[in-house]
Amino acid sequence: MSVADDRARLLEVLRERSFRRGEFTLSSGRTSDFFIDCKPTVLTAEGHGLVGRCLLAAARRLAPAPVAVAGVVLGGCPLASAVAYASGLDGGDPLDAVLVRKEAKGHGTGRRLEGATHLEAGAPVVVVEDTVTTGGSTLRAVEALRAEAGLRIAGVLAVVDRKEGAEEAFAEAGLPFASIFARADFMGDA
Repeated sequence: MSVADDRARLLEVLRERSFRRGEFTLSSGRTSDFFIDCKPTVLTAEGHGLVGRCLLAAARRLAPAPVAVAGVVLGGCPLASAVAYASGLDGGDPLDAVLVRKEAKGHGTGRRLEGATHLEAGAPVVVVEDTVTTGGSTLRAVEALRAEAGLRIAGVLAVVDRKEGAEEAFAEAGLPFASIFARADFMGDA
């Protein structure tokens, strides 16, 4: 399948499994007339493959080329896994997955970042998110990747941009940003 075919099918599955209309309170505290929980789609075998290939295609367009893909817990974890797996199959340079917790573990190694210990300082990584609203949690993850591992952020990729300020927040932070889908793909408005 082509990336265009993957994108079209991913949208169908997201609309069927992940999109809901109604009154919802978002993690930002805002209320919304729609909700997209990408996990019911991404955690299927088909959805995992589709999202991995779509996000990988976007990651391959970034400069500098990322050497790893970082997913923010919880929604970004299966995304990072999907992209890493797809990168191992497409014949290009493989991207390793890094997971970013909201805070360091209180036990074991106490790490906030998993999968980053082998990356050199300054290594470019792309951060992936399922749905972005204001971009706040993503920006906190970016700061952790920079401060705790010295990594360079090549960009931020999202499955869905709700069009409620994240793009502007990333631009203000100097971070390239792209999403596979936006609000209009689900709500039909601009």
